[in-house]
Amino acid sequence: MGGDSNDAILDAFEIRVLAVLAEKEALTPDNYPLSLNTLTNGCNQLSSRDPVMSISEATVQDVLHRLMQRKLVVEVNQAGARVSKYEHRMRVKWTLEQDKVAVLTTLMLRGVQTAGELRTRTGRQFEFASVNEVETALQFLIDKYPPLVARLAKGPGTKESRYAHLLAGDDLLEQQVMAEALGGTASRQERQDKIAALEEEVSTLKQQVADLTNQFAEFKLQFE
Repeated sequence: MGGDSNDAILDAFEIRVLAVLAEKEALTPDNYPLSLNTLTNGCNQLSSRDPVMSISEATVQDVLHRLMQRKLVVEVNQAGARVSKYEHRMRVKWTLEQDKVAVLTTLMLRGVQTAGELRTRTGRQFEFASVNEVETALQFLIDKYPPLVARLAKGPGTKESRYAHLLAGDDLLEQQVMAEALGGTASRQERQDKIAALEEEVSTLKQQVADLTNQFAEFKLQFE
């Protein structure tokens, strides 16, 4: 990302807090903006999160302060409310419509994904009619300056392109892609090991059957 992109480079906790605010705006509009407690719970939930995190309220409060300084979050003091609440400003900061917010949020929450995976996982935030519509939203995010999303090279044996957000900068993106590649390599190696073990087992069984056949033949000869 270019020199003007520093404002868009966020750390992992900032990405999580910002993405949860955007997600909950669409999923639980009656409870939005979010209180610090609700936001913390959303950051630490076990479903629809990769990686799963464990962040304290104090850390979330500190992250909110940093995001407010960058005008990505605002504090909302509602009349009669006993606690402060918070809402994201992604669509204002980066001029995004809800379809783009949904795609970007899902990439922020769940890491590298294909357009097909994004279509499935964004359903509650925005209903895409087709994978092509998702790809159009992704292209918009890729074409922004500085870009918010990158299209990754297709992995060995894969047919679909994968996409990742660029909000953490290129270094973290490279680490994420490398980790995924290593995971894929490990999975392939694991499959190959299992296949080799099965082939060896089949070979052993064949030999056992052959031995039993020979023994039975010798046994029959005793009675002929």
